[in-house]
Amino acid sequence: MSIFFINCDKKQHVESITTLELKELLATKDIQLMDVRTPEEINEGFIETAIFADYFDENFKTKASNQLDKSKKVYLYCRSGNRSEKAGVILKEAGFNVIHVSGGFNQWKKEN
Repeated sequence: MSIFFINCDKKQHVESITTLELKELLATKDIQLMDVRTPEEINEGFIETAIFADYFDENFKTKASNQLDKSKKVYLYCRSGNRSEKAGVILKEAGFNVIHVSGGFNQWKKEN
Protein backbone atom coordinates (compact mmCIF):
# COMPACT_ATOMS: atom_id res chain seq x y z
CA MET A 1 0.00 0.00 0.00
CA SER A 2 1.35 3.40 -0.94
CA ILE A 3 0.42 6.68 0.62
CA PHE A 4 1.03 9.91 -1.22
CA PHE A 5 1.02 13.29 0.41
CA ILE A 6 0.38 16.33 -1.69
CA ASN A 7 1.41 19.66 -0.31
CA CYS A 8 -1.22 22.19 -1.25
CA ASP A 9 0.32 25.10 0.60
CA LYS A 10 -0.77 28.25 -1.21
CA LYS A 11 2.71 29.75 -0.86
CA GLN A 12 4.07 27.02 -3.13
CA HIS A 13 1.54 27.42 -5.94
CA VAL A 14 3.17 28.82 -9.07
CA GLU A 15 0.94 30.41 -11.68
CA SER A 16 1.39 29.07 -15.20
CA ILE A 17 0.79 30.13 -18.79
CA THR A 18 0.93 28.27 -22.09
CA THR A 19 3.61 28.71 -24.70
CA LEU A 20 1.02 30.40 -26.94
CA GLU A 21 0.35 32.95 -24.21
CA LEU A 22 4.11 33.43 -23.82
CA LYS A 23 4.43 34.10 -27.54
CA GLU A 24 1.75 36.80 -27.34
CA LEU A 25 3.51 38.40 -24.36
CA LEU A 26 6.88 38.39 -26.12
CA ALA A 27 5.31 40.07 -29.15
CA THR A 28 3.84 42.91 -27.12
CA LYS A 29 5.91 43.36 -23.96
CA ASP A 30 9.47 43.41 -22.71
CA ILE A 31 9.26 40.61 -20.13
CA GLN A 32 11.74 39.00 -17.79
CA LEU A 33 12.17 35.49 -19.19
CA MET A 34 14.48 32.92 -17.59
CA ASP A 35 15.56 29.57 -19.04
CA VAL A 36 16.43 27.11 -16.23
CA ARG A 37 17.75 24.30 -18.45
CA THR A 38 21.31 22.96 -18.49
CA PRO A 39 23.95 24.52 -20.79
CA GLU A 40 23.79 21.38 -22.98
CA GLU A 41 20.05 21.85 -23.47
CA ILE A 42 20.49 25.55 -24.20
CA ASN A 43 22.97 24.65 -26.97
CA GLU A 44 20.05 22.95 -28.74
CA GLY A 45 18.18 26.26 -28.89
CA PHE A 46 16.46 28.81 -26.68
CA ILE A 47 13.82 31.50 -26.73
CA GLU A 48 15.21 34.86 -27.78
CA THR A 49 15.61 37.39 -24.92
CA ALA A 50 15.92 34.64 -22.29
CA ILE A 51 18.46 34.84 -19.51
CA PHE A 52 19.89 31.63 -18.08
CA ALA A 53 20.31 29.91 -14.72
CA ASP A 54 20.71 26.14 -14.55
CA TYR A 55 18.18 24.67 -12.10
CA PHE A 56 20.60 21.81 -11.34
CA ASP A 57 23.40 24.23 -10.33
CA GLU A 58 23.91 24.03 -6.55
CA ASN A 59 23.84 27.85 -6.46
CA PHE A 60 20.72 28.16 -8.61
CA LYS A 61 18.82 30.43 -6.23
CA THR A 62 21.69 32.91 -5.91
CA LYS A 63 22.62 32.87 -9.60
CA ALA A 64 19.00 33.34 -10.67
CA SER A 65 18.25 36.00 -8.07
CA ASN A 66 21.30 38.05 -9.07
CA GLN A 67 20.00 38.33 -12.65
CA LEU A 68 16.38 39.14 -11.86
CA ASP A 69 14.43 42.25 -10.92
CA LYS A 70 11.99 41.60 -8.04
CA SER A 71 9.76 44.47 -9.19
CA LYS A 72 8.88 42.59 -12.41
CA LYS A 73 7.19 39.24 -13.05
CA VAL A 74 9.57 36.39 -13.88
CA TYR A 75 8.55 33.91 -16.59
CA LEU A 76 10.37 30.58 -16.29
CA TYR A 77 10.74 27.75 -18.75
CA CYS A 78 12.70 24.51 -18.94
CA ARG A 79 12.56 21.51 -21.29
CA SER A 80 9.03 20.30 -20.50
CA GLY A 81 7.76 22.43 -17.64
CA ASN A 82 8.64 20.33 -14.58
CA ARG A 83 11.87 22.03 -13.55
CA SER A 84 10.53 25.51 -14.19
CA GLU A 85 7.66 24.87 -11.82
CA LYS A 86 10.11 23.67 -9.14
CA ALA A 87 12.39 26.63 -9.85
CA GLY A 88 9.33 28.86 -9.53
CA VAL A 89 8.69 27.61 -6.00
CA ILE A 90 12.29 28.43 -5.04
CA LEU A 91 12.16 31.91 -6.54
CA LYS A 92 8.70 32.60 -5.16
CA GLU A 93 9.98 31.80 -1.66
CA ALA A 94 12.81 34.28 -2.37
CA GLY A 95 10.24 37.01 -3.03
CA PHE A 96 9.84 36.93 -6.81
CA ASN A 97 6.53 37.07 -8.66
CA VAL A 98 6.88 33.92 -10.76
CA ILE A 99 4.99 32.40 -13.67
CA HIS A 100 6.11 29.15 -15.24
CA VAL A 101 5.55 28.20 -18.87
CA SER A 102 3.68 24.89 -19.24
CA GLY A 103 5.19 22.50 -21.75
CA GLY A 104 8.52 24.34 -21.74
CA PHE A 105 10.90 24.54 -24.68
CA ASN A 106 9.66 21.25 -26.15
CA GLN A 107 6.18 22.72 -26.63
CA TRP A 108 7.63 26.04 -27.84
CA LYS A 109 9.59 24.21 -30.58
CA LYS A 110 6.45 22.40 -31.77
CA GLU A 111 4.55 25.66 -32.15
CA ASN A 112 7.27 27.89 -33.57
